[in-house]
Amino acid sequence: MASLVVEKVTKRFGKFTALSEVSVHIDHGTFCVLLGPSGCGKSTLLNIIAGLLPQDEGKVFVDGEVVDHLSPRDRDVAMVFQSYALYPHMTVADNLGFGLKMRGFSKPLIRERIMEAAHMLGIQDVLERKPRELSGGQRQRVAMGRALVRRPKLFLFDEPLSNLDARLRANVRLELKRIHRQIKGTVIYVTHDQVEAMTLGDVVVVMNAGKIHQTDPPEVIYNRPTDTFVATFIGSPEINIFKGGIVIKNERFYFQGKGFSLELGEAQPLALGGEIEIGIRPEDMELLPPGKTPLEAKVDLVSNIGSGMLVHALLGEEPVNISALKDTTFQPGDKVSLAIAPGRVHWFQNGKRL
Repeated sequence: MASLVVEKVTKRFGKFTALSEVSVHIDHGTFCVLLGPSGCGKSTLLNIIAGLLPQDEGKVFVDGEVVDHLSPRDRDVAMVFQSYALYPHMTVADNLGFGLKMRGFSKPLIRERIMEAAHMLGIQDVLERKPRELSGGQRQRVAMGRALVRRPKLFLFDEPLSNLDARLRANVRLELKRIHRQIKGTVIYVTHDQVEAMTLGDVVVVMNAGKIHQTDPPEVIYNRPTDTFVATFIGSPEINIFKGGIVIKNERFYFQGKGFSLELGEAQPLALGGEIEIGIRPEDMELLPPGKTPLEAKVDLVSNIGSGMLVHALLGEEPVNISALKDTTFQPGDKVSLAIAPGRVHWFQNGKRL
């Protein structure tokens, strides 16, 4: 395993800037997830780390050494792609061992590494099959096994689970987490799936439009998003964002939104001048019968999301989503009271966290 430092890396394709002065530091043995929407630059960054793309500016360090001049082979990285990229004419065992064979490893060692990876991934019973005889999940395990047998400094994964169905994806995610705990390797994993990122990552790097917005452990990303992009990108159902300002009524502070006001209680207002935004996650709002609190909303729709219900309502002039228990009895047209703990409110100004 190795540490990785990306220092002010910029990559342009003609007039389009895919990455703009991107910097990130990943410690030994860390499972780091690059998360962001399609086209944000995460795969470009992964390819630069691998040596498949040259950057225009900046440097890449592995274990403190600059590797920009090294070829992908000499960087000692193993990459797993979304498309599996298996050799169709080879057996599973041959696919697993091909990289080691090309590097001149002895046959006994190759066989030992193959069996170790196969047992780790649960594919020991399909070693003599060809890729066409395998399911999608098995093919992806073989692709991961081919990286594992190498024991490289860095494991690079480019959306490896995107072709799998939801149930299989969840199972393979758990396997990946377990395998990482066993091998303690340094992993850079690209995905646009926030659940995948929050489940797998020790550290999550949230990207958008070629820039890094936040680099933190998953719980910090969720509980203290650095800006409104991170706040809205992380979390399902999505966070509620309201625009407004701070006002004083009867010597008490309130957030004044469109058609509603939220008393701040003991919370000290963070910005008395200009427009601000507040973010409230659906699970941080409690539904109560009408008249229980000064904050009232009108139910528009109620959605069953399996583990609970999602109530879509109007708070003043603003749409709002509130998580509710499965046995909720509120119906469209009902008026409801909302209880919101001021300490669970996220504050933003000009898109940045206050």
